[in-house]
Amino acid sequence: MQLSSTVMRSKERPENLAERIYAQLKDDIFEFRLLPGDRFSEGEVAERMAVSRTPVRQALYRLEREGYLEVYFRSGWQVRPFDFEHFEELYDLRIVLELEAVKRLCDWPRAELPPLLAQLAETWMVAADQRLTDGSAVSRLDEQFHCHLLEAAGNREMARIHAQVSEKIRIIRRLDFTQGPRIELTYQEHALILEAILKRRCEQAQSLLKTHIEVSKAEVRKVTLHMLHTARQRSLAAGSKQEHFASAHHKPTVDSTI
Repeated sequence: MQLSSTVMRSKERPENLAERIYAQLKDDIFEFRLLPGDRFSEGEVAERMAVSRTPVRQALYRLEREGYLEVYFRSGWQVRPFDFEHFEELYDLRIVLELEAVKRLCDWPRAELPPLLAQLAETWMVAADQRLTDGSAVSRLDEQFHCHLLEAAGNREMARIHAQVSEKIRIIRRLDFTQGPRIELTYQEHALILEAILKRRCEQAQSLLKTHIEVSKAEVRKVTLHMLHTARQRSLAAGSKQEHFASAHHKPTVDSTI
């Protein structure tokens, strides 16, 4: 476990401080500095960040509500263990929602296309030299693409549920964009999906979209397992070094009875 030791500004307003602590802890989870299953206390976080426990508690409960942490009363907090079966179910739900959204968009009157589709086309149907290459930026745009498909389809409840699903899988989904080839493929696949929708080729658009999500799901599972293994090895190595350092600097107690 590697909790960040970023020192927060103590004179900040409490709500701003809680927001900054929340963002830092979430980043620690996303970057696997806090590993699934790691346990810690409010006091540890407060000490590392040089703040009081109140904003720490607010940040932790927010992360718990979002599904990233579990709270154990009187025994601290734990990063929620990865449940790949749960992620599979969320991806399945996402596919159902997005395929229905594509169907609705393909049935939309040709003269009244939702403005969001035009915005998506401006982002994704571009020449290679206009494409972004930063993984974090493309990850955010990718989530926007899929959420905007739901919003454009016009069913607010579907869009709301889809947004909740997107939030829950973000921790692993963003890993798809740590690989350069996946960024390029995402541009190509999104452009083909949009082209099929704009030409009202519903079955083609649905097939392209489903394949796109399935490939992404397989890729993020592979990358997640690799990153978890690497992070655990790094954590074990760090722990071993600390033990060696402590042993090397330990002064043996002299028995005065000798």
